[in-house]
Amino acid sequence: MRTRQHKWSRPVFAYLAAALILVYLSYLLPQLLPGDFVTAMYAGADVSLNALQEAELKAYFLDNQTFGEYLGNLVRLDWGYSAAFFAPVSTLFFAALPWTIVLMGTAHILSSFLGFFLGVEAAWRRGSLVEKSGVGTMTVLEGIPEICTGALLLLVFSLHLGWFPAAGAQTAYAEQTTFQWVLDVLHHLTLPLITLVAAYFPGNFLLARAGMVMVLKKQFVLTAKAKGLPPGRVRYAHAARNALLPLVTRFGLRFAFMVTGALVVETIFSYPGLGTLLFNAISMRDLPLIQGIVLFASLMVLVVNLCMEWVYTLLDPRVSHAS
Repeated sequence: MRTRQHKWSRPVFAYLAAALILVYLSYLLPQLLPGDFVTAMYAGADVSLNALQEAELKAYFLDNQTFGEYLGNLVRLDWGYSAAFFAPVSTLFFAALPWTIVLMGTAHILSSFLGFFLGVEAAWRRGSLVEKSGVGTMTVLEGIPEICTGALLLLVFSLHLGWFPAAGAQTAYAEQTTFQWVLDVLHHLTLPLITLVAAYFPGNFLLARAGMVMVLKKQFVLTAKAKGLPPGRVRYAHAARNALLPLVTRFGLRFAFMVTGALVVETIFSYPGLGTLLFNAISMRDLPLIQGIVLFASLMVLVVNLCMEWVYTLLDPRVSHAS
């Protein structure tokens, strides 16, 4: 027990040190952006400010706090105030977070499950026409950026056919029952979800298929076949489990970059998640809002990586023994 606690104490302290560095970078880097909120606010307006007016507006809107003050506010769970949206950063953040979790979480789960299942089946049938055509198709789809898929789906199924909404996550000001509201949310979710699944699924398929091909060459798989075990058990209980680690790593990294991964798709479909919120904050140079979202995205990477180390030991005990 003492050895296990000592083994986990080292990465935990390393992650805490990395978290402190990320907090400092989240404070420093957004301030290096050219321009500021006052400049962005009056850039497109037919108003010219003199030096005194500009200085007074900057003193009112811009909070030039030190890193110590920024860190102290974070400890008190005070993320600052958004001058662009006239609301606390935490309020804006937690209002957008559920939409991003619904979109990105569903896309990751669907693409990972389908990619793993079909990749395993393709590797089991290596050399067949199904496997060759699947690899070729997924290789082509892997090279199509999600911005192209999203724009095409929006143009065809929303603007041309009118089957799906072009923007938003729900119908505004509609009187609906709970069931109608769920259907409405799913209706708005369809096109951005298909865009993300189409972007993530090919890579998951190719990764699962490649890992499964390598595992099928191992001696323990040949032994399981020689014992006369059912093909399904050999395929999934013995081979597929050992091919799962690379896909788990990919899932963790994709989920860790949830905010930046959703930025393009959410912007295309005007989906009210963190990606759209970050895009608007950068456009308006809303420094406190940028800092809050960047900090969350950075810490999310650390938390997911730490969780992945624990998941690895569950899936493959050899990982813990090797470390």
